[in-house]
Amino acid sequence: MGISTEKAYELLQGRKSTPVIVGVLDGGIDYQHEDLKDVMWVNEKEIPGNGIDDDGNGYVDDVHGWNFLGNANGENVQYDNLEMTRLIRLYEPKYISVLPTTPLTEAERREFVSYQRMIGEYTSKLDQANFGNINYSRLKEEIDAVVKALGKDPKEITKADLDNFNTTSDRQKMAIRMAKKELENTTFEKFYEELGEGVEYFRNQAEYHLNKNYDSRHIVGDNYEDATERHYGNADIKGPDADHGTHVAGIIGAKRQNGIGIDGIANNVKIMGVRIVPDGDERDKDVANGIRYAVDNGAKVINMSFGKGYVYNKKTVDEAVKYAAEKDVLLVHAAGNDSKDNDVVKNYPMKYYTDSVEAIVGEASNWITVGATSSKVNDELLANFSNFGYKSVDVFAPGVKINSTMPESKYKEQDGTSMAAPVVSGLAVLLRSYYPELTAKEVKDIILKSVTKVDQKVKVKIDGSNKKVYLDEISVTGGIVNAYKAIQEADKYIQTKK
Repeated sequence: MGISTEKAYELLQGRKSTPVIVGVLDGGIDYQHEDLKDVMWVNEKEIPGNGIDDDGNGYVDDVHGWNFLGNANGENVQYDNLEMTRLIRLYEPKYISVLPTTPLTEAERREFVSYQRMIGEYTSKLDQANFGNINYSRLKEEIDAVVKALGKDPKEITKADLDNFNTTSDRQKMAIRMAKKELENTTFEKFYEELGEGVEYFRNQAEYHLNKNYDSRHIVGDNYEDATERHYGNADIKGPDADHGTHVAGIIGAKRQNGIGIDGIANNVKIMGVRIVPDGDERDKDVANGIRYAVDNGAKVINMSFGKGYVYNKKTVDEAVKYAAEKDVLLVHAAGNDSKDNDVVKNYPMKYYTDSVEAIVGEASNWITVGATSSKVNDELLANFSNFGYKSVDVFAPGVKINSTMPESKYKEQDGTSMAAPVVSGLAVLLRSYYPELTAKEVKDIILKSVTKVDQKVKVKIDGSNKKVYLDEISVTGGIVNAYKAIQEADKYIQTKK
């Protein structure tokens, strides 16, 4: 189940398009990638590297975008806590000694209940992280010893090598057994790479994401509590880890038909990098500033492949979303990868505006939330990690084994609603490029109206048990985006408009 991109281009043959800027709010983009360098947004009013804010927009040398996770000396934040960790650090001094009899105001009571819920989740996550950290590290040590003893490149190691290996301990025997089990579905090289990623994942959780004593915000040097502050950061849109953002950018607009790497979805696009996502949870102030920066510098579509379970300053983000709506900018957001129902379990940022007690007071008309599907046309169509929601998830798009750009002109397959969202952003750019008269809301309506409906029940986890449901029971449209049908729908729409 793709989205019929090539078929859409057949319909568009001979038609003119205008370039559309897409803001990629993410963890950094390798703007020199062989398949991206020609499609990066260039701020023509800025003279690169002269240390002067030539265009007077408050951002010095913002040639390809801006990085809100750094300082003027070029230092960058790489890791940060989860929002839950930051909130616990904030609430703990106030509530750690509270008893059921302690008098609290209504607002404090709400905070206290939220704090108690977080502590339960935090403890369980920390236990998992510490367990994973120890076990993955031990397994990696044993496998490293095997690789060293074999004296071969991991690329060349086969199951026969493992079968013939003389183990020196029970732990090594168990490590070999696990490796051989993995080799039934993959290569040793891939297993070894994923093992390394697993070690890093759990280590980062234990050392940074869930470590209450770790706080990297001092690097940025802003007044964090002042959410109206706009001008901080630096022009380094690549940052220390550009894997995720580079992959997302390629899906939207890697240069088409150049015989290199992959073809992105949009063929007349300018990619603006806005770095706001560390290894850890993004901060609401940066999200809001990222949206505003992209809007103010001409983006007509903004991709947001990030999200978190808790929020610190939703009002600031809501105001930025409204600002984007006023300026006719479409926001595309990934639904999240927790196999959860977003109608029940909150995933921020979101399309709903809320008041101070989290009651919904409105909905953004310029927002699409995207879940992920696989290539299978059976009950495994829904990606097993994808969040869903009858009201809160609008559409689905391919998000499993998506091949795209990686730093240093490499390519890799990745999974996630993070990959599904840019598929929709690419389609939105395509529509805005060939039909510049369409508004953000019209583009959204066309994308939602032209989905491919699937008359097939899919597996989903609801309340801890596996169920089979139709896509229209777990999303607004019940379908997967389709570029070909969206072009047909846009043609119809323009005709009726005339």
